[in-house]
Amino acid sequence: MRAVIQRVSEASVTIEGKRVADIKAGLLILVGIEDADTQEDINWLSAKIVKLRIFGDDEGLMNRSIEDINGDVIVVSQFTLHAATKKGNRPSYIRAAKPDIAIPLYEAFVLQMEKDLGKKVQTGEFGSDMKVALINDGPVTIIIDTKNKE
Repeated sequence: MRAVIQRVSEASVTIEGKRVADIKAGLLILVGIEDADTQEDINWLSAKIVKLRIFGDDEGLMNRSIEDINGDVIVVSQFTLHAATKKGNRPSYIRAAKPDIAIPLYEAFVLQMEKDLGKKVQTGEFGSDMKVALINDGPVTIIIDTKNKE
C-alpha cells in the first residue's frame, strides 16, 4: 500500500456536485492498493498513521499525532499512486489492484483506521470521479509505502 498523508486545516470530497466528506483540522489520506497488499499492510499502515507525530504542540514542534489532537480523517482511494513512469510519457497502472481486490482492502483499511483512531473516518467513493479540495497545513505531506516500511 502507498499512502500520501497530508496535514490539513480543512478538506472535502465532492462527487457529482454533492459534498460527501468534509473535515476541519486533520488528515487527508490518499491510499493506493496493489495486489500484493494484505491485512498486515493495513494494520501496519493504520497504526503508523494514527501515531505519526506531525501536529504542533504548545511550543510549535511536531510532537502530536492525529489521535492526540482528536482530529478528523478523510481516506480517498487513489490507484494512480502506483503509476509506473519509467517508459514513455503515459503512466502504466499495472501494479494497481483491480476493483475486486482493491475495494475489500480499501474498506478494511478504513475500518482499521476507525478502530485505531477510535472514531468515524470519512471517505470518498471508490471508483468515482471525485473533486478533492484541501488546505495543506504547513505544508506537511508524508509518503509511506508499506513494502519499504517507510
